Amino acid sequence: MSAAPQTLADCFHCGGPIAGAAATSVLIDGVAQPMCCPGCAAVAQAIVDNGMSSYYRERTAFAAPGSEQPLPQGLALYDTPAELERYGQRNADTIEATLCVEGLRCAACVWLIERVLARVDGVLAADMNLATERLHLRWDPTRTGLAAVLAVLAGIGYRAYPYDAARREAGLAATARGLSRRLFVAGLSMMQVMMYAVPVYMATDGSLDADMETLMRWASLLLTLPAVAYSASPFFRGAFASLRARALSMDVPVALAIAAAFAASLLSTFSGRGEVYFDSVTMFIFLLLCSRWLELLARRRAAEALERLRHGLPASAQRLIGYPQSRVTQTVSAASLAEGDVVLVAPGEAAPADGILLEGASRVDLSLLSGESRPQARIEGEEIPGGAVNVEHPMLMRVTRPAAASTLAQLVRMAENAGQGKPMLAQWADRVAAWFVFGLMLLAAGAFVWWHIHDPARAWPIAIAVLVVSCPCALSLATPSALAAATDSLLRAGVLIVRPHAIETLHRATHIVFDKTGTLTLGRMTLRDVALYGSAERADCLRIAAALEAGSAHPLARAIVAAADTNLRQASEQQQSAGQGVSGMIDGMRYRLGRADYVEELSGRFIGRSAQGAFSSVYLGSAHGVLARFDIADGLREDARELVAQFAAAGKEMILLSGDGNAVVRDVADTLGIRRAHGEQTPQQKLDFVRRLQRDGAVVAMVGDGINDAAVLSAADVSFAMGNGAALAQAHADAVLLSDRLSTLAQAALIARKTMTVVRQNLGWAMVYNAVAIPAAACGLINPWISGIGMSASSMLVVGNALRLMRAARRI
Repeated sequence: MSAAPQTLADCFHCGGPIAGAAATSVLIDGVAQPMCCPGCAAVAQAIVDNGMSSYYRERTAFAAPGSEQPLPQGLALYDTPAELERYGQRNADTIEATLCVEGLRCAACVWLIERVLARVDGVLAADMNLATERLHLRWDPTRTGLAAVLAVLAGIGYRAYPYDAARREAGLAATARGLSRRLFVAGLSMMQVMMYAVPVYMATDGSLDADMETLMRWASLLLTLPAVAYSASPFFRGAFASLRARALSMDVPVALAIAAAFAASLLSTFSGRGEVYFDSVTMFIFLLLCSRWLELLARRRAAEALERLRHGLPASAQRLIGYPQSRVTQTVSAASLAEGDVVLVAPGEAAPADGILLEGASRVDLSLLSGESRPQARIEGEEIPGGAVNVEHPMLMRVTRPAAASTLAQLVRMAENAGQGKPMLAQWADRVAAWFVFGLMLLAAGAFVWWHIHDPARAWPIAIAVLVVSCPCALSLATPSALAAATDSLLRAGVLIVRPHAIETLHRATHIVFDKTGTLTLGRMTLRDVALYGSAERADCLRIAAALEAGSAHPLARAIVAAADTNLRQASEQQQSAGQGVSGMIDGMRYRLGRADYVEELSGRFIGRSAQGAFSSVYLGSAHGVLARFDIADGLREDARELVAQFAAAGKEMILLSGDGNAVVRDVADTLGIRRAHGEQTPQQKLDFVRRLQRDGAVVAMVGDGINDAAVLSAADVSFAMGNGAALAQAHADAVLLSDRLSTLAQAALIARKTMTVVRQNLGWAMVYNAVAIPAAACGLINPWISGIGMSASSMLVVGNALRLMRAARRI
């Protein structure tokens, strides 16, 4: 074939005229060929980079212009500065972006995409996530562009575009509709073909007229054609694309098996001799599409929690015009809200952005953000995160962060990035599955040759059975399907898995290292004990102390006020003594609250000091004597003891590291039952401590507040940060506890154990099934139609086991 004719002013790729300003060139077979636009240049460069320059030598017509490629708004658009700013994240010398990929058929597609993109010059990293169908890409813009990457993906049969939630949903719906139609056609063909096949199977020798059998064969052929030509078309396209990319995906043995069985049956029908396998072909196509429908269902269910988050912020908001003079509201887009705007949140509506409650104490539902099912009370002056649903009274709130920077928006971005990368088990399974397909092809060829020598009549059906019965999909699906189900369940419970290895590594962890302040404790002072020195009652002492401290912002004062009941006494003539305490008149008597020596001056009596160095002690006294001592310390979280007990029962060693004094740290450790505790630790000392544990062979899980422990969180094998609103953006951990409840970490540990159990079950089943079924097929013990049932059932079993994990996780 000769190349299509062109003039010197024509584009070498599409044949269109070249405008001087847009002219560029691509080196093809050693010659700089002119291109009319960056789109054509990107496509041509991708073809050359992937070793397909022969396309230009063998073509009979020009290709479509780059700007007319079946990709959104043209390839070249994605390399413009405006588009790069919109979808890409620019680092020092590279650009990162998340792409949606359509056309994924099984886990082997992941291996194919990553392998092909690894050969593209300038692509530095390409991580494909099957569960979310998203590709995380990092490239050097001086060596390639996104347009070239999209062209490469289109060349191997996958449509990709920068992530867009609306388009992603539309794509999933279109994929589901297309798969449903193919499944319907295949099922209808299978049922009709089986109506003709069963009488042939049941007929005894001579009981079925030859003309009738011939008629049934021709009828089966006509009924099989729609299944092969339409329902099985994705398998043939996928196989062709992978072979063109010099790779072997799971579509290759599937397409070969369908084509071989159909071709053999076609020849037998025309010749009137030999066996036909139309029933096996239609059954195999139908069952394989059933398994892929189940895979699609699993992927969509795994993304449900993220979709709920994405739709958590309302599209519009009621903004008050001229507040506080006017209460007139105006409906505006939530995205247009700016810091300082005042909005009305009616009962049943979600807050459109982060803000401060100005008027209208109410309760809000934070289940979307934290997994906490009980509504939380909010009063004036407290923060309301975007996405929180008002469940009681109308609220007026002042916007502090717009919708794009809100807590929910940050959470969505973190959840979207959570699918980047793959854990070690998934990488191992992908590598094994890739080599598995190659070995399977060799085994099928070897089985055909051996049987052709010893029993030629059985060679063809046995080779087909070997291709059909194998199931590398089950091997590749074993890990990602289970991890996707677990990640979805954890997100619903308030645990955001940021990096994919977190579940696997948490299960393997031998040491759990806790920070104290803000992790095991609440991070705020609470009254731990009241010691009475006289005949006064505890409640009266608390009322007096709270009256003296009313209005003070000091942490110790706030702890005392919070512990007292609402029936406070009134204090007058209050006087603050810096570093000493406060005094005031209550019911005609002067009281002092503060340090021991400060109270001693008024009471005239010596006070016995507290032996508890873990507390900050505040004394109350009058001229008649000392009344009480208030022991105040950072309050423990209610679920801290339960968490420590659970990890201890699991055989994990726990360590408490804190920058607080040794006495305080030791007291918390003793209260919770943690044997090893170290206080007065700097961030560097914490980091060194964790690294020493790792050098000794420990697998370390670190739990901290995510703000002051960034270094040690990053160094640990797996780390969990307490997420509290704005701190989400500062998380350096592998996972974030969104609800600030330690019980969610205990739930994560249980789900991690169940997940790894399911992964081992899936991998074990996949290996045992293939180890038994493939040799059995090669030995002629399994017919092609039985092979189709076995292969499809194996994939369904693996995905179904993962979905069982999703249901089990919700019951924890």
